[in-house]
Amino acid sequence: MQLTGIHHLTAVSADAPRNHAFYTKTLGMRMVKKTVNQDDVSAYHLFYADAIASPGSDITFFDWPVGRERRGNHSITRTALRVSGQETLAWWKRHLAEAGVSHAEVIERDGRLTLDFEDFEGQRLSLVDDGGAGPAHPWDRSPVPAEHQIRGLGPITMTVPDLKPTELVLTRVMNMEQVRDYETPGAANSRTHVFQMGGGGAAAELHVAVRPDLDPSQPGAGSVHHVAFRVPDADYEAWADRLERVRMPSSGPVDRYYFRSLYFREPNGVLFEIATDGPGFATDEPMETLGEKLSLPPFLEARRAQIEANLKPL
Repeated sequence: MQLTGIHHLTAVSADAPRNHAFYTKTLGMRMVKKTVNQDDVSAYHLFYADAIASPGSDITFFDWPVGRERRGNHSITRTALRVSGQETLAWWKRHLAEAGVSHAEVIERDGRLTLDFEDFEGQRLSLVDDGGAGPAHPWDRSPVPAEHQIRGLGPITMTVPDLKPTELVLTRVMNMEQVRDYETPGAANSRTHVFQMGGGGAAAELHVAVRPDLDPSQPGAGSVHHVAFRVPDADYEAWADRLERVRMPSSGPVDRYYFRSLYFREPNGVLFEIATDGPGFATDEPMETLGEKLSLPPFLEARRAQIEANLKPL
């Protein structure tokens, strides 16, 4: 009953074509699935990942016609993308500057070299040197050189007014371990607490910043909808049983076709998902052509013509 790391993170965009261009061309990620929000088929659900759509490498977006996020508490406030090496971060700093992307200087944060930047809607992102830990699957059609490509997600940072109720769920329900803390960037009186899953490392950490001074956030373009954590396929039913046993209100089992999910909100209101590694994105299209056409799960296939007619071309 151990989470093994970050599975994916889903954010909100109000401009799918520009979002697609930024994450595939500027960031060089592969679009591995072009589908729709299964609960709102008028909206794209776009998945960007490494070459083989590895669990833990996906940043995904719902395309909704909404205004900008109002930043604040009770929300996920920064998404880190893992890269390898100081030279890679220096390359990315030059690349982002040439692309006109708002970015900061390379600094050390929590013992790792980090480069903060934002996409065109204010999505708060960081490139973090993970020391080359674990496998990498560069995409041979990326505009970013293989050695500098994004390797995956993590850590993810959320911001809450009170640590205790969140800590209780993370440690007692989700079996994470609190391992350290550090000063929250831009908030000298705040600490960010690091919780790790499984074997730990950047790909398996959730960082919780405590900011009682902030107003609640308001969702919108540039915000994060939820973060998902990895579990082995064989453990899925046990996690569903565990949430029920501890009386954690949840969605119950949800089959997303590409993986199976459980959704619940932690006490400070941030939406969590537990997701299986399989069956994966090559279930309904060849690995060689992932993301090149609109994919729909079988229960939506009969509505393809209507769904496609309502979507903007990318």
